[in-house]
Amino acid sequence: MTVRRRALLAVPAALLAPAFVAPAGASPAVDAPAPGFTGTDSNGASISPTQFAGRPVVLEWTNDGCPYVRKWYGGGAMQDLQRQAAAMGAAWLSIISSPPGEQGHVDGAQANELIRTRNAAPRHVLLDPEGRIGRLYGASVTPHMFIIDAKGLLAYAGGIDSIASARAEDIPRATPYVRDALTALAEGRPIANKVTRPYGCAVKYRSQV
Repeated sequence: MTVRRRALLAVPAALLAPAFVAPAGASPAVDAPAPGFTGTDSNGASISPTQFAGRPVVLEWTNDGCPYVRKWYGGGAMQDLQRQAAAMGAAWLSIISSPPGEQGHVDGAQANELIRTRNAAPRHVLLDPEGRIGRLYGASVTPHMFIIDAKGLLAYAGGIDSIASARAEDIPRATPYVRDALTALAEGRPIANKVTRPYGCAVKYRSQV
């Protein structure tokens, strides 16, 4: 076996999979009212975006086993973005739509431990094992990002940035779509890229019967 072949075999399969995945369902329209929902957070509380009326709400689909998610959390980039969003007045909701038995599934205690060990700063982590919220938004990958503006309109939908890789070194040179959208909202400017192509690991929804 050649050295090149051994190197290829050593690359995790998840990193060789396509970065882009077809949508999970019909995505909501940007500039239209964001779909409403109520979900249960990691502490058992009922959470709805309407609780944060008058301020932006960020929805982040996540899966701690996904290399594209680890790209963002491993070096602290996602945590920094969460804190920057909070400083701009936004409420950050991380959503886990992995069902039991699938990669990324956690219970409330495990979700809280992830927050602690990663020094993450979401306002809430919502547990969506039935995939109800994920399908409502057409969330297809982790991370898939949405921003609801202060008026309750969907202001942004798509990728977290412009480079579809699992390499943390690509973050500084990518166009930071989510950060740019939040900054535009905070400054009262139009968002330059309202819809972009999401990339990451496929959300592993529970099979519908």
